[in-house]
Amino acid sequence: MHPEPASRETLSKAVISTCLSMNTQGINQGNAGNISHRFEDGFLITPSGIAYQRLQPADIVYVDMDGSSRDSLAPSSEWRMHRDIYANHADAGAVLHAHSTFATALSCLRADIPAFHYMIAVAGGNDIRCADYALFGSQALSDNMLAALSGRRACLLGTHGMICFHHDLDKVLWLGVEVETLARQYWYARQAGKPVILSAAQMDEVLEKFKTYGLQPGHEK
Repeated sequence: MHPEPASRETLSKAVISTCLSMNTQGINQGNAGNISHRFEDGFLITPSGIAYQRLQPADIVYVDMDGSSRDSLAPSSEWRMHRDIYANHADAGAVLHAHSTFATALSCLRADIPAFHYMIAVAGGNDIRCADYALFGSQALSDNMLAALSGRRACLLGTHGMICFHHDLDKVLWLGVEVETLARQYWYARQAGKPVILSAAQMDEVLEKFKTYGLQPGHEK
C-alpha cells in the first residue's frame, strides 16, 4: 500500500521549517531565497516579501502549473523557475533557490564549478554550470536556468545565486548545502592556485558509484 499524500498544511509547515533551516545553515539571508514543494497539480511555494520567521502555514501559496493562484498572497517572484523545473523534471519533488555567499560570488564571475572535487557529482554531472544572466522573476531567467540544468540537479544563476531540486525537502536542503560547500571550497582553492580538475573518465567512475551512494537497501536515491 502507498502512504497517503501529505496534506497541504503538513507540507506548508515542512516548507517553512526548511526555509528556517536554510538560513540557520548559512546558505541564505533574510527572505531572499525561496522554497517550494510539488503538490497536487501544481506546487506550494513561499510568498513574496515575507520574512521566514513570520510565516504561517496559511501563507504558503499554491500555484497551478499555468502560473495562476487563487490565494490572497502573491507567490515568490521566482515562481517561474520552480514551475519550469517541475514541468521539465519529473523526479523533482522540491526546489530550493538561495543567494548563498560563495555560489553567488562565483555566479558574479560567470564561473562554472568544474570537477575540482569528486563531490561535484551530487549535482548529477561533471560540473555545476552557471546560467547566463537575466532579470529576476523573468521567463528569460527560467529559460537560462533550464539550459544550465540539462542533465543536472543544480546550477548557478548568473549574478544571482543558485538553484537546485531533489525528491523531497530534506534532500533538496542537503543538496543546497552541498552546492554552497563546493562553491566555498572551489573559491578557496582558486585563491591558493590552479585546482587540478578530475578527468571525464575519473568523473564517469564517480557518477557510476554515485548511483548507489548513501543508499541503504530498499531506499530510493
